[in-house]
Amino acid sequence: MYFSPMFMASVGIPAIILLAILIFIANQYKRCPSNKIIVVYGKTSGNTTAKCIHGGGTFIIPLIQDYGILSLEPMTTDIDLRGALSKGNIRVAVPATFTFGISTKEPIMLNAAERLLGLSKMDIINQASDIILGQLRLAIATLTIEEINQDREKFLEQINSNVNPELNKIGLEIINVNIKDITDESGYIDAIGKKAAAEAINKAKVEVAQQEKYGAVGEAEANKEKEVQVAEQTAQTLIGKTNAEKEQRVQTANINSQAEIGEAEANKVKEVQIAEQMAQTLIGKTNAEKEQRIRTASLEAEAVEGENIAKANIADYNATLAVKQAEALKLGEVAKANAQRDVLMAQKEQEEAKLKKEELARQEVEKLKIQVQADAEAERQRRIAFGEADAIKAKYFAEAEGIKAVLEAKAKGYEELVKISNNKPEIATSFLMIEKIENIVSQQVEAIKNIKFDKITVWDGGSGSEKGSTTANFMRDLIKALPAMHDLANQAGIELPQILGKVGDQNTVETVNNTTTSPKKEK
Repeated sequence: MYFSPMFMASVGIPAIILLAILIFIANQYKRCPSNKIIVVYGKTSGNTTAKCIHGGGTFIIPLIQDYGILSLEPMTTDIDLRGALSKGNIRVAVPATFTFGISTKEPIMLNAAERLLGLSKMDIINQASDIILGQLRLAIATLTIEEINQDREKFLEQINSNVNPELNKIGLEIINVNIKDITDESGYIDAIGKKAAAEAINKAKVEVAQQEKYGAVGEAEANKEKEVQVAEQTAQTLIGKTNAEKEQRVQTANINSQAEIGEAEANKVKEVQIAEQMAQTLIGKTNAEKEQRIRTASLEAEAVEGENIAKANIADYNATLAVKQAEALKLGEVAKANAQRDVLMAQKEQEEAKLKKEELARQEVEKLKIQVQADAEAERQRRIAFGEADAIKAKYFAEAEGIKAVLEAKAKGYEELVKISNNKPEIATSFLMIEKIENIVSQQVEAIKNIKFDKITVWDGGSGSEKGSTTANFMRDLIKALPAMHDLANQAGIELPQILGKVGDQNTVETVNNTTTSPKKEK
């Protein structure tokens, strides 16, 4: 059968188009592996922003839908938490390793699709690490140091209850938490471990002492039972042996007695038959009974002696047993006392260590306080000294500046004064001395103003003289008594100008006739 090329072309093109359409549709169907999540976004059914597929497959509608992949591979982060504050205000270090991954629960998967789609693995780990670190601090803050260190199950439950809800908000969940080690800055956990070890050692010592005591008591009881049983068996053996000997002797005596009786009976028959032998037969019978009673009494005495010996042996064994029991009891009590003494010594050492630790801690705190106070006081004194030194320095600098200004002003004034005096220093000195005369006179007045004259009486005879009256002469002489101006100038090393006069070489002595001047204090 032959098909033309035109027919083949007319039939083949639609087939190719159909095949291409089928291939395109097949490619739009996406299958989801077990370790991944397909997130379909775009136009989805309902009010959700995306549709999450875990397992199975889904058809992606071209143009209006697209998809992304979220891996379910577990992720790990190391959280090196340091200085977290616990419930007892003790800072602890809790390094841990958290293993987490994207959750396959419907609402949590949607959170992952909304917040993690398109992020790299490292970005997801960084976000989770920040959340875990903050929530881990909150979990530690709700637990005491004992609960964190001893009750690890409760600690992990607290971590899960705090961390998981926050991780679920971004689509993650905790798979495993591995707490590496728990330490604290103050050494409290080490102290707890040492305390537990000491308690375990003390408990073991007590149990060893108790077991040794039980062993010693059990051994003493076993020895007691052994000795009692041996004593009982020995006594039973002696009693059986004595009974056997007694039975043997009794049977032997009975046999002998029967033999003698038979013999006596034969003799009796013979004596009956022969009347003359009857008396001898009776004598023989009496002797036989006598011997029988003597032997029976002897056997009974021997049996009593054996019983007494057995009782004495039993008493000896009982005494020995009592002594051994007392020794065993003493050993048990000694072991018990030693164990109690060891326990008390361990408790004493523990209390002493605790008190020493508390005292050392208190002394360290006091030492630090004293050191801080001393440093603060030294700094304060140093600052005060620096301030006072600066103040004194500034004061002296200011005084020096003032004195310098005064001296410069005086020097300038003296220079001007010398210029005015036609460069003759002695004239300038005279001018300066004239300015100081008022102060000198004031000092002279100060020298005599405190001299109190209650009353001055002058007798004047009325005879005048060429130089005036006696009273006038008295006042003049009183003024002359004051230091002269030239004397003061000489004492100061200054020569007064010629205009003020000169001091003569001879003193003028005036005679006052008929005048008596005397300070007289009225009585």
